[in-house]
Amino acid sequence: METERRICKACLLRDLAEKDQKELKKYLSRIKEQDRADEREYERRLQICRKCDLLSEATCLACGCYAEFRAYGRYARCPKKKW
Repeated sequence: METERRICKACLLRDLAEKDQKELKKYLSRIKEQDRADEREYERRLQICRKCDLLSEATCLACGCYAEFRAYGRYARCPKKKW
């Protein structure tokens, strides 16, 4: 019996498989401290992304990036100007 694959609309990489979480941490650790959004701003942005209709399986459908990667950049902007 084949299992139906469901798409998680509100998931981020940190909500998905452990492998994805490790990749996320690895990528984010490579961003220089001065180029990172502070933790409070990062979490604020992610809460907005979670509510967005364009988030699907941790990917922003407006630009194709992983929402967590974009939200972590100090000078990054939402392609739909939500943050």
